[in-house]
Amino acid sequence: MATRAKSRRRRAERPPVEIPSRRMRLQTIDALGAEEIFEGVLEILHSVGMLVEDDEARTILTSAGCREEDGRIFYPPDLVRRILETVPPRITFFNQNGEQAFATDDETARFGTAVNCVQVLDPRTDEYRPCLLSDISDHGCLQDQLPNIDFAAALGYPSDLDAQIEALASARALLDSTRKPIFFTGHDDIGVRAIWDEMAARVGGMGNLADKPVGLDLIGPISPLKLGGETCQRLLMAARLHLPVVCYPAIFPGMACPLTLAGAITQATAESLAGIVISQLVAPGAPVMSGSSVMPMDMRRADMAIGSPEYTLAGLGAADVFDHLGIPCWTGSGCTDAHDIGPQALAEASASLQASTLGATALTHNLGVLSSGRTGSMEMLVACDELAAMARKFGAGIDVSSTSIATEVIARAAINNSFLTDPHTLARYETEMWIPSLFQREGIENWQETGQPDLKMRLKEKTMSLLEGT
Repeated sequence: MATRAKSRRRRAERPPVEIPSRRMRLQTIDALGAEEIFEGVLEILHSVGMLVEDDEARTILTSAGCREEDGRIFYPPDLVRRILETVPPRITFFNQNGEQAFATDDETARFGTAVNCVQVLDPRTDEYRPCLLSDISDHGCLQDQLPNIDFAAALGYPSDLDAQIEALASARALLDSTRKPIFFTGHDDIGVRAIWDEMAARVGGMGNLADKPVGLDLIGPISPLKLGGETCQRLLMAARLHLPVVCYPAIFPGMACPLTLAGAITQATAESLAGIVISQLVAPGAPVMSGSSVMPMDMRRADMAIGSPEYTLAGLGAADVFDHLGIPCWTGSGCTDAHDIGPQALAEASASLQASTLGATALTHNLGVLSSGRTGSMEMLVACDELAAMARKFGAGIDVSSTSIATEVIARAAINNSFLTDPHTLARYETEMWIPSLFQREGIENWQETGQPDLKMRLKEKTMSLLEGT
């Protein structure tokens, strides 16, 4: 009784406050676990070290107090801890008009597609085929119109162009077809510099691009524990130009890192931080993000399993670690191991999008990907746009305020059950509940009268309508 009375007194004494709407937060690794993983990261970097295949980067690291032995660099824990204090906790991205698009600490979940799938699923012919440059333009056009896709990328790489020019051509095609920020990758620092120069020319110079970035370079360490020369040079270049990068590995548990998710996250984090240290040493405060693209393998046939719960868990676990360290992070979801857009594809994409939204990561990419990352599909991306909208609505939680509690409405409308025509209802009936643009909510009679259209049919119709401007 005494405990209940004390609880009632606390509630009575609490001053009335408006509770703001906020994103719910799913945590897969708590602060204690994140710190344990970070201690493991420090031990790896200090005792095992990284193979750094770039003379300039090795000189920068050894000048800062790292030890070198046979090309391998050993990082002092104090140096890593000190460097983390210089990483900016927030990066803001802009569109080509100079308007803010989003920031990595937004309350709203931010989504994007994948980059450089080996093939595409043609929405016009239903053919699996190599990607062409014309497809990249279609990708940009489509992503520009999808309201829940916040940053764009090329779903494939153009096989009809020489490898030395395809990255720049892809970036140009995207920049021509969408105003949204884009993310990209390249073969070397020379090719990536050409992409940065292209962006700078469109926004009035490199200084403007640094102030209001419209792009993000994807840079990857090589597992296990190696920073290639090209990776180092791209990190150094971006840091000196004050342009944002993602430094994260694609890592295969049981093949290039421990099979356990905690072990994979620990090694991947060490590889990422090794690159981030280089970035911050040459330009403290340079904008950088990270993450862990942990690619679980189905050991029965050594197939990737990016539709698996482990893929999503690993991404969210890494995000928890980087959040603990104060580094913006992205993860992957909205992808599937299925080859076509059917029950498996939608189930796997929906589950991962819901989880990543609740994980409150800065950015989520890989929407619209089939075949364990090998196939880019514009129709799947349209489906994921719908799933992302649903996930955003769920992830926003429940707004609790005097207006939403609506005691005055209850007092006014309950007497004669006039809720349907009450001003409170009329002002919110279009916004309070999420309304799908693709999924069906209609009676069976209407569905039968219209020929029983299935989701694939509606997906194709919507995708072609967006591409053709109808």
